[in-house]
Amino acid sequence: MITEDTKVLVDKGIMLPLMEEFYTIQGEGFFKGTAAYFIRIGGCDVGCHWCDVKESWDATIHPPTHIGKIVENAVSHSDTVVVTGGEPLTWDMTILTETLKAQGCKVHIETSGAYKLTGVWDWICLSPKKMKLPTDEVCAVADELKVIVYNAHDLVFAEEQAARVNEDCILYLQPEWSKRDKVVPMIVDYVMKNPKWKVSLQTHKYLNIP
Repeated sequence: MITEDTKVLVDKGIMLPLMEEFYTIQGEGFFKGTAAYFIRIGGCDVGCHWCDVKESWDATIHPPTHIGKIVENAVSHSDTVVVTGGEPLTWDMTILTETLKAQGCKVHIETSGAYKLTGVWDWICLSPKKMKLPTDEVCAVADELKVIVYNAHDLVFAEEQAARVNEDCILYLQPEWSKRDKVVPMIVDYVMKNPKWKVSLQTHKYLNIP
């Protein structure tokens, strides 16, 4: 049971529901192949049926952890930090990111963009979902757009979202892992016909690392 005092600290972003943290190789998008420390924050109500970390959805099962401890662990491993979830923008990311930046870290976020953008970011990976569309605010500043392709209609959705982001945003199509054998040929064909898009693969899964 979380005390009222702890809830206040979580609401302020001084503590966050930490699901897991680990040092690994970024497997997706622009920074694939880069060593990075991942901070996975619990809590998400976007509800993707194919989500591979559904255990992150319920924030109440993940211990509220002081950002001082989170930052200490991160900087002991890497100066590149990726904040993911869950949906990290469920919470106020201001104090976490400012503290990481003060330690000289490059700070990235992976987000659906469905909530108010908080925090100071060096890289914003926007991965929009049909269930809760991203805000115009996040679309305007996204560095990369990563659309997960589960079926053919996701290519239509991808173009709709590409029309919303800024002109410098890098566009990625990524096969949903369980459907990769079916959708990879479709994605390859689409990117060859529409070269503004690039293919993103979950290379960490091929490498069998977190």
